[in-house]
Amino acid sequence: MRIGVIGAGKWGSAIHFALSQKHDVKIWSRTLREIEGFSPLSEVLKQEYLVFAISTQSVSSWLKENFKFQNQKILIASKGIEIESGRFLSEIFEEFAPIENIAFLSGPSFAEEVKKSLPTALVINSTNLELAESWKTFFPDFIKAYASRDLIGAEIAGAYKNILAIASGVCEGLQLGHNAKASLIARGLVEMERVGQHFGAKEDTFFGLSGAGDLFLTANSTMSRNYRVGLKLVEGKDLETILNELGEVAEGVKTVEAIMKIRERENLYTPIADEVYKLLYKGISPKEALRNLLS
Repeated sequence: MRIGVIGAGKWGSAIHFALSQKHDVKIWSRTLREIEGFSPLSEVLKQEYLVFAISTQSVSSWLKENFKFQNQKILIASKGIEIESGRFLSEIFEEFAPIENIAFLSGPSFAEEVKKSLPTALVINSTNLELAESWKTFFPDFIKAYASRDLIGAEIAGAYKNILAIASGVCEGLQLGHNAKASLIARGLVEMERVGQHFGAKEDTFFGLSGAGDLFLTANSTMSRNYRVGLKLVEGKDLETILNELGEVAEGVKTVEAIMKIRERENLYTPIADEVYKLLYKGISPKEALRNLLS
C-alpha cells in the first residue's frame, strides 16, 4: 500500500518502522532525519494512506498551511486536545477531510518497544468500520490490531491518560506507596470515563486497550514523558526547567489546560485534572494537591 507518515519523532518513527515491515512507507518531518524512506513532504502527501504523528497544538496550523484533501485515508497517531478551541483532533481534521476518511490510533504502546518488535496491541477507531479494518491489515505480526467505532471515546482516553500519568508520577515521587498509586489510577479511570460518557463515548472503550490499557502503561513507567513530569515536580523543579530537561513534548502539560476549558464550558467534575492543573500553572505544591484530593 502507498503509506506516508508525517512526523518523525519517537512515535512517528516507531509507526514508520512497524508499517515498513510489510510496505514501502515514506516519512517526513520538519527536521531532516536519517531514516530509510525519508522523503520530501510533497511526495509523502501523495500517498493514499497518511499517518499523522505531529504535536497536537500545531496540527491545525500545519493542516492549513500544507494539506489538500485528495481522498487520502487518515490515521491520527497524535494524542491531546487543542487548547485554543477545546477541539478534539478528529474535529480539527474534519475541517479538511470527511469523517469517514478519518481514524484514530490508540492503545498501550511505547515507541521504544515497538521499535524492538515487542508484542503490542492497538485499536484503530473510526466511525467508518471498513476504514478501521483496512488500517488493521497494514501492521506487522508483532502488533495485534483491533477495530472500533468509538472514535470520540478513544480520543478522550488517549488525551486524558497523559494528565493522569503526571498525577501518578507525583504520587510515585512522594513515595506514597503502591496502595495510593493504585487508588489514584483507578479513580482516574473513573474520571476520564465520566468525561467520555458526557461526550457520548462508550463505556467499554475506557475499560479496554484504549482506556485502561494505555492508562496503566503511561501511569506506571519512567518511559512515559508525562510520568517523568510528575516525578520532576516533586523534586521542586519549575515547569519550564522540566520541559527543557525532557527535550520532548509531554502532551499532558497542554492537554490539562484544554480540559480545564472544557470542564468550565460543560460543567464537568474533574478533581484529579484540577489538581494537576494547579500543580503546573498555579504553583501549589504536590503535598497541597494531595491534601485537596484526600479532602
